Amino acid sequence: MKITELLDVRAIDLNVSVASKDEAIDHLVDLMDKSGKISDKAAYKKGILAREAQTSTGIGEGIAIPHAQVAAVKKAGLASMTVPAGVDYDSLDGQPAKLFFMIAAPEGAGNVHLQALAKLSMLLMNEEFRTRLMAAKTPEEFLSIIDDEESKRDAEEAAEKAKEAKQTTGYKVLAVTACPTGIAHTFMAAENLTKAGEAMGYPLKAETNGSEGVGNALTAEEIAAADGIIIAADKNVEMARFDGKPLISVPVTEGIRHPEELINKIRNGQAPIYHAEEGASASTGSSTAQGFYKHLMNGVSHMLPFVVAGGI
Repeated sequence: MKITELLDVRAIDLNVSVASKDEAIDHLVDLMDKSGKISDKAAYKKGILAREAQTSTGIGEGIAIPHAQVAAVKKAGLASMTVPAGVDYDSLDGQPAKLFFMIAAPEGAGNVHLQALAKLSMLLMNEEFRTRLMAAKTPEEFLSIIDDEESKRDAEEAAEKAKEAKQTTGYKVLAVTACPTGIAHTFMAAENLTKAGEAMGYPLKAETNGSEGVGNALTAEEIAAADGIIIAADKNVEMARFDGKPLISVPVTEGIRHPEELINKIRNGQAPIYHAEEGASASTGSSTAQGFYKHLMNGVSHMLPFVVAGGI
């Protein structure tokens, strides 16, 4: 499924002016309703606010990706708007949000649409792409920009998969990314960590623990050969396999915002050795406070199995 199959012109509004986060959410919910993807605006908004209560979906760089998976969604879809003046959205970097994509996912839906939404999350990490979207004059142009970028990304992914097929070992650092919802933040962290490793000449492979399962799984051979492990996650991941390896455990947003810093800690030998506890195969081995948070978020993810993105 393509991103443009989830977003149509009825759900796009450009050069919008909103005064608050609440107004931004209301406007996007209205757009989603116009697209015919939801049956109950109030119930859908309740799901959006429940996700925001976990942590803001204003991921920084001027991007916000509010989302929910609730029974009020009839069909998976997107709504989008641009706010050139920006609006305070409690974003992780403290900066105003200007580019919005709201995600709606039906309960009990298959995973086909999740692939498109994960791709959208990764596309939004491209600053030039975001700039082009902000400059779009019409909803039709906005859609065309997304379609062009998605086609370009598909070609790059095909080339990357061919490259990875040849390089089965040689990664210097490995990462695991995960968030309660398993879409936006999960894949954005993986994307940023991988690109940072490539730019630093320190090859990195990132495993994603997303809504559709584990992607790009780490092998025992890769773990044994790696200099260290980065866990950027807000929910439990399989940890026993990393026993005896230098390991850093941080929230998933750190993988998005500070990938170079995390990689340098592994490269410079600053990561402590991880020792798996008996029966703690899903524990991240982090502090008690962070461990409690991850268990809490993992529980929330069972109650709200998709509520995409942030966790895009």
